[in-house]
Amino acid sequence: MKQVMRLVSYAIIALAAISLIGGVAPANAKKTIIFADLGWDSVQVHNRVAGMIIEKGLGYPIKFVQGETVMLNTALIQARGGEAPNVNMETWTENWQELYDQGLAKGKDPNTNQGFIHLGANFPNSVQGWYVPRYVVEGDKKRGIKPMAPDLKSVSDLPNYWKLFKDPEDPTKGRFHSCIPGWSCALVNEKKFDVYGIEKYYNIMQPGSGPALAASMETAYKRGKPWLGYYWAPTWVLGKLDMLLLEEPKFDQKIWDTTKACEYPAVKCDIIVHKSLPKEAPEVVAFLKNYETTLDINNKFLAYMQDHKASTEDAAKWFLKEYESLWTQWVSPEVVAKVKAAM
Repeated sequence: MKQVMRLVSYAIIALAAISLIGGVAPANAKKTIIFADLGWDSVQVHNRVAGMIIEKGLGYPIKFVQGETVMLNTALIQARGGEAPNVNMETWTENWQELYDQGLAKGKDPNTNQGFIHLGANFPNSVQGWYVPRYVVEGDKKRGIKPMAPDLKSVSDLPNYWKLFKDPEDPTKGRFHSCIPGWSCALVNEKKFDVYGIEKYYNIMQPGSGPALAASMETAYKRGKPWLGYYWAPTWVLGKLDMLLLEEPKFDQKIWDTTKACEYPAVKCDIIVHKSLPKEAPEVVAFLKNYETTLDINNKFLAYMQDHKASTEDAAKWFLKEYESLWTQWVSPEVVAKVKAAM
């Protein structure tokens, strides 16, 4: 009898050991929250902000899976095994609209376990367009800069100011800094030049890389010189520099689809999760429904990364300290206490 009891004890110990090393998941194990770690800084910072709160405050294991937009969102929709993401913190919806619509429809279909649900905006729509430094229009008393083009408000005013933005390689025209060759915005800007009649007054300069475009803006800004060109947000450079977006005719889908003679469309940056997550991790979904930032905040933490050569994890920790009054509204006081203790 003692030998039988000893064998039973050994079996219980063995099962416990298997459970500890992952062979058998404990009955009360929480769902692993897997983030789509897409290839740009802002989403990776949001993943780590949310990840810290979910792991340290709510007690769920987390994981980050890297990849490109279509691949990771397809995996999220189809719930492909244990490595598929179940959270996307920044959809940039219009960039994969057709697949997004399919995934949202499946999320509402009770006859399939595929699809996702929409939890709301992470931050207001992204911005892109044609910029000049604010001091070009308004001046900057602290830097001793007087307004250079006080009546420059919109793209329609640019023909009057081409000499201000004179192209050093072609003094008969101004210079416009456009997108990198191959980017869709490069083609869009060319169409805008044509329909706005800007090509008569300005040359398009295409930088060789994204950092080169940012550097041209930052260099001019530090020197208090004029600069004109395309840029977008959220980005570190618009978080660091005070730039003014020039007005264009309001966005109209029909105009955009034909001549592009209107402002760039805003791209939605929302939060989505796999449809099963509300049942599997209700606390996480409740938290993510409350998660909301601003375009300015995104620009600020990206600028912090640039200035301090910080990692996305460092930026997330900075965010939690700098914007404590914001994120503490997203969760209960008990969760806040746990996150602060972990920090």
